[in-house]
Amino acid sequence: MKGALEIRLAPAELQSACEALLQDGGRMQMAWAWVPSPGGIEVCYLATQDAQQSFVLWRCSATDRSLPSLAGIAPLLGWYEREITDLFGVSFTGHPEPYPLVLQEGARPIKPPLDPAYPGDTAMPFKRQPARIPEVLGDDVQALPFGPVRADVMESAQFLFFYLGEHILHYQPRLFFKHRGMEKRFEGLEPALGVVLAERVSGVGSFAHALAYCQAIESACDCVIPPRAEWARTLLAEFERLYNHLHYFGHLADTTTLKVANVEGKLLEERVKQINARLCGSRLLRNLLRPGGLRRDVNVYTGLSEELQKLHLDISRYLGQLSRTAGYLDRLIDTGVLNRRIAFDQGATGPVERASGLDRDLRRDHPYAAYGNVQLQVPVREIGDANARAEVRAEEIGASMALIARLLADVRHGALCGSCMPLPNVEGLGWCESPRGALYYAVHFDEAGKLRRVKIKSPSFSNWRVFPYTVHDSNMMDYAINEASFGLSIAGCDR
Repeated sequence: MKGALEIRLAPAELQSACEALLQDGGRMQMAWAWVPSPGGIEVCYLATQDAQQSFVLWRCSATDRSLPSLAGIAPLLGWYEREITDLFGVSFTGHPEPYPLVLQEGARPIKPPLDPAYPGDTAMPFKRQPARIPEVLGDDVQALPFGPVRADVMESAQFLFFYLGEHILHYQPRLFFKHRGMEKRFEGLEPALGVVLAERVSGVGSFAHALAYCQAIESACDCVIPPRAEWARTLLAEFERLYNHLHYFGHLADTTTLKVANVEGKLLEERVKQINARLCGSRLLRNLLRPGGLRRDVNVYTGLSEELQKLHLDISRYLGQLSRTAGYLDRLIDTGVLNRRIAFDQGATGPVERASGLDRDLRRDHPYAAYGNVQLQVPVREIGDANARAEVRAEEIGASMALIARLLADVRHGALCGSCMPLPNVEGLGWCESPRGALYYAVHFDEAGKLRRVKIKSPSFSNWRVFPYTVHDSNMMDYAINEASFGLSIAGCDR
């Protein structure tokens, strides 16, 4: 696969290779399965080494639909293995959590859902069964199932709390109620049409998803991206980071009962979205990217720099007021502590991992677009609580504003798009540091130059796995604040 160093392993070699990777300071990132030929299944494992070093891709054939589990060595792979079992029918021997992840209890697919031979016009048989819940003993322990239907515009999910008084003994999120099969929808598409799907995997990360997807296509097809397109991609990626982080602070303020601060944060978010619309015609930065570059140019309009300077002053004042509000800080400090070891083992990413002492950022460590030509500040904290996560995002806002100013002072000119012709039987890896963390796309082409398999590694898929470790032994009054401090997206997880 272009974009990664490939190593083919036998099933018996997987566990020792994983142990050696971790001992050398590497980290697993994701795993996925695909069907390279009728009746054959291959499982791919993506790993990172030190910054600036190549990604590593292990390939292993699952000829008998069974492989040894790596979840006991690299726990973050636990969800990926369960997802592969649900969608491709590959079992992982020795898995510590051998039960479904994506499929609900009672689902009985006639074939694995992502098997190319699954009849697309046939509904999946389903017979309602009781949900699997852990056994929590104690006469005074209460169970509270919350969701999947929730108030306001909250996405569908069920959260199961076992608690004594206000003390949460155990917490279990149940997601994937509206799993949309987005990866399946890519199959058979022309690469250019796939951008439309990528932009709709997660609305709040439309640009990041489209960028990672386009870069995977470009890697596979050996495309050369014009400097103007790389410059514009970097600029717009930072605008997406800005509006996401401002929404985050508005929501976090709301959970700490600061209603005025909630509204002001959302107003600042709205101002960034209006700038987005003037730059490219879309508040969510859609319909601009294409494999090879841009569909059309970015409108760097007169007065943009002055507008951004005023916006920066207003954001700085807003964040300064929040940081000096005792009631706000009191609710964040020591809430939802995520230590460095758990953050690493369970796969935390983005501001969540950086707040727990893991200094990782794909923009700096594996540069793409124009990030290799700019100096980037990456804030890191060690404490790992809700306040640390907020501080990381606050500093990232300042870093993004500074980066946008530098980009606008050094505008690149020239062509908007290079040639990017689909090729048969090629593969590519694309990535970007979205506002929520590391986002990967792996693409496999068929012999006609169309998409055979697209794998999406969303940051929320990673951070939802991590989140429960900060809820156990916490209290009910802090739950909403803790969840808000993670900035999770259910749509990004329920692909």
